Amino acid sequence: MALACLHLKDMKARDIAQKVALLMTQSLCASSTLHSPHSLFSFSRSLHQYNRFLCTSKRSVSNTMQNASDLDPIFQQKQALRSKVRKDLKAMTPEQRSEQDIAIQNIVLEAPWLKSSTRLCAYISCDALREVDTSKILSAVLSDPNTECQTKKKLYVPRVEDKNSHMRMFNISSLEDLIANSMNILEPAPVDADGNQREDVMQASDPVDLILLPGLAFDRSGQRLGRGGGYYDLFLKKYQELAADQKWKQPLLVGLSYSLQILDEGVIAVTSNDMPVDALVSPDGVIRISPAAFERM
Repeated sequence: MALACLHLKDMKARDIAQKVALLMTQSLCASSTLHSPHSLFSFSRSLHQYNRFLCTSKRSVSNTMQNASDLDPIFQQKQALRSKVRKDLKAMTPEQRSEQDIAIQNIVLEAPWLKSSTRLCAYISCDALREVDTSKILSAVLSDPNTECQTKKKLYVPRVEDKNSHMRMFNISSLEDLIANSMNILEPAPVDADGNQREDVMQASDPVDLILLPGLAFDRSGQRLGRGGGYYDLFLKKYQELAADQKWKQPLLVGLSYSLQILDEGVIAVTSNDMPVDALVSPDGVIRISPAAFERM
């Protein structure tokens, strides 16, 4: 956050410096010919513009820095909560995690809302990040046909594009389509074995009806705490905008969570960029939160 504030301040400072340089140049040009009444008027007007711009710019920088500083407490709360949850996750034994992984995946695989799904997005779990395991879910989705229409489900999984929160969801047909990235996290290659570009969910002609989400923590009102990169929040916002433009039904957003990751309502500080989930799946079952979850789950 401090870096973001400095970046904003530097941008404003550069804008001000450029404008001041222009006005001062105009003033100096005018002062070189002050012998005429017209030149005196031009010089006076330039000085007036210069003074007015400095006052306006000072207020602009002040407002920008105030908006950034307002986010500092939220940022600090999130960082403190992330540290606590990471510590709690680290304290879980492999046996505890495995037991909860199995329970959560079985609940998802037996759920009518998964069985009836035809197109979905799901994350590829990373053991090093202590995410709820999705390997069993992914294998089942890729191998089993939809029980209602007997067609194979279409699965999209994430690929991080850069460090600026940009992430895409590509269609895969097999777990063999996944490769390890620089952080040893599995993700789809942008092209398949035949050299063909994989389908991006944002360019698909049909909507997904379900998105399975990871999270560092969730609260009982559906707020989600990520790891700070903003990748899922940005993707979800863009996809929801796409669905609204296309007049599609919004997908169900379902978070998978260990028991200790579910917190009391209001514990997670939020900003306007944070995207809540519709429901949670924990080892104890499904927690429906939004009206859409009660209607469709």
